[in-house]
Amino acid sequence: MQGTLYYTAADVQKMTGVSRGKAYKIIRELNNELGQKGFIVIAGKIPKQFFNERCYGISPQTVS
Repeated sequence: MQGTLYYTAADVQKMTGVSRGKAYKIIRELNNELGQKGFIVIAGKIPKQFFNERCYGISPQTVS
């Protein structure tokens, strides 16, 4: 997971313990937020920094 700017659904699934479908739903919701703010989004991926800011209990130190 290190070395890239984005988390995939598999990464989100592993970190949160949810199903793959729920991970995609979380990514879609967060990407909608970014899109409304005018950012470019990539379907199926979420920027690590934004995900870490929005998810309680996840910080760069806890993700490796």
